[in-house]
Amino acid sequence: MAPRLQQYYYDNIQKPLGEELGIENVFAIPKLEKISVNMGVGEAMQDKKFLELAAEAMGEITGQKPVLTLARQSIAGFKLREGVAIGCKVTLRGERMYEFFDRLISIVLPRVRDFRGVSRTAFDGNGNYSMGLSEWLVFPELTGDKFAKAQGLNITIVTSADTDDHARRLLELFGMPFRAPKKKSA
Repeated sequence: MAPRLQQYYYDNIQKPLGEELGIENVFAIPKLEKISVNMGVGEAMQDKKFLELAAEAMGEITGQKPVLTLARQSIAGFKLREGVAIGCKVTLRGERMYEFFDRLISIVLPRVRDFRGVSRTAFDGNGNYSMGLSEWLVFPELTGDKFAKAQGLNITIVTSADTDDHARRLLELFGMPFRAPKKKSA
């Protein structure tokens, strides 16, 4: 059975969005392509246990085994050597992507402390949206003392939209809690 949000896209978003944007070809209507979750672990240079813990937490959050990311160059000021593992990442597609996105907008974001909505302007100019979470403890999968140390992560939502406005409209229809636009004073 298809994830709830994927079915919602095909039933309630695809056709109205195409009509709203003036797109007749069903394959040209914006859709989610992938979600990339990335975590940089600076403490991994001193102790590899931090990176193992971060990779395990990311596996719990996404339901997929993360890939370790390596330093591309040496930086003496940070005591960093080229080729040392300093982070982990996961790319989600298909059903796992829709399930993660559903949990993100319905469970995780409302649990963020002092949450007033996500930024409306964090698009890259090509229809992709990036956001960061300052701690991983807002995910309900991470419980107990094992994951007590706060660690942040970055989430990038890649859409097939050509413009930021089309991507923003797609995410709004999915229920992404954007902040209200700022009122211009006269």
